[in-house]
Amino acid sequence: MTVLARIPHRAWGWIGPIGIAVLAFVLRAWNLGYPNTFVFDETYYAKDAWSLLQHGYVQDFTDQANAQIVKGDLTGILTGEPSWIVHPDGGKWVIALGEWVFGFDSFGWRVSGVAVGALTVLVLARLVLRLTGSVTVACIAALLLTVDGMHFVMSRLALLDIFLAFWVVCGVACLVADRDWIRDRLDRYRFVRPWQLLAGVSFGMACATKWSGVYVLAAFGVLAVLWEVRARRDTGRGHGWLRRMLVVGPPAFVSIVGVAVLVYLVTWTGFLLHHEVYEARFGHGYGDYSAPWGSYVDRPTTGFLGETRDAFRSLWHFHVMTYDFHASDLNSATHPYQSDPGTWLLQWRPVGADAQFDLPASTRCGQAEGDTCVREILILGNPIIWWTGILALVAAAAAWIRTRSSTWAVPVVGVLVCWLPWFRFADRPIFSFYAVVFVPFTIIALCLVIDALIRSGTSPRHRYVIGLTVGLFLVASVVAFWFFHPVYTDDLIPYASWRDRMWWNRWI
Repeated sequence: MTVLARIPHRAWGWIGPIGIAVLAFVLRAWNLGYPNTFVFDETYYAKDAWSLLQHGYVQDFTDQANAQIVKGDLTGILTGEPSWIVHPDGGKWVIALGEWVFGFDSFGWRVSGVAVGALTVLVLARLVLRLTGSVTVACIAALLLTVDGMHFVMSRLALLDIFLAFWVVCGVACLVADRDWIRDRLDRYRFVRPWQLLAGVSFGMACATKWSGVYVLAAFGVLAVLWEVRARRDTGRGHGWLRRMLVVGPPAFVSIVGVAVLVYLVTWTGFLLHHEVYEARFGHGYGDYSAPWGSYVDRPTTGFLGETRDAFRSLWHFHVMTYDFHASDLNSATHPYQSDPGTWLLQWRPVGADAQFDLPASTRCGQAEGDTCVREILILGNPIIWWTGILALVAAAAAWIRTRSSTWAVPVVGVLVCWLPWFRFADRPIFSFYAVVFVPFTIIALCLVIDALIRSGTSPRHRYVIGLTVGLFLVASVVAFWFFHPVYTDDLIPYASWRDRMWWNRWI
């Protein structure tokens, strides 16, 4: 018996996913500091993170700050005025960890995304292992997320969506673990649920990264309650749907939603401790964006916890001002890379985060003299994964309707709750890379279909055909990733090679 054969199955459930997560980290970390500039919205989040690290709250930067930072000059880049941030601080604090360890440069503000992207690969694999019981399928899930172009590129940029995706996957993984945990403990109602508490922490961080995490919290919180109620019904425990809901629902609400709210508020500690500077700038009204916050701005509340009350009142007003900005003030804006959410699954309009065209052939891209070279970072999902993923999602929805299995519910609900809310905001600039949050659920759908196909094999010939088909799909996914890799990483390539990768004119 070989050494590998003596390794228990349970250990392979960690060894395989960890190995692929390490591969994902290495691929994402390669040449991470290039380009040494702020790419797309990094100009907001990377600088916000640095300000949080230096002062505990976000300040405005000077107009020359970007050029100074790229040169390594960090003197006099902050104005001292509090900034109007339009997303919470949770994701920026994670970016700040990389800047704290590696410094305020392009590598420092991107490395947290690389680490979180690789961790998402690991968590997804463990989630799929729990859903299918197959180490092989779990490793397939890890590999597919590793070679998805959108997740790859977003892991290499200091944008918030990769952190939102991580916390969402963690929250769902915790609730699926709680589903299995309680199935073995239905002898009585248990009000302290470790996995639910961890789910609350994860969803709290998701909401503290972007408010769209609230939709996932609500949907999967309800789903977790329904899973337990149904499990108790199937085993004949408890008396009636209503009584089960009343007993299961409130403790779950406290464990998941209550903890999420506390975690969310903790991420606003910097604002709460420095509320007076926000009141000075925004509390008397801020142009057309908000009305005065109240008389307490000039006459602080006295007495026990008076300042604490004022801090939370200001936090509320700041939230109202920011919500109004998202809900109405952006409606008149436009962006060349905005897209309708109905096209996201097709990857109809990817986002060009950085591009340099018409570079001379002397830049050594292999072109003849007189021809041109191109560099681009295109936030484009792996077409093989995304287009087959559409079919897998349809199959998963059909399987859920037919079997009513909680397993099939995970990818369907995950994609719908991360995708459908954006249709409300289709009249404002929104981007296809927001879909990075639900690509893990698309991969779950693919893996559940693969698992069902593998289990359906009734003869050696049948199993061979299934294995060959799955193998070809994986090879095609890896080859597609390799093919598009130059436009994922700002690599220097001939114009003709770049044009070969623009399969649709909408990708330009």
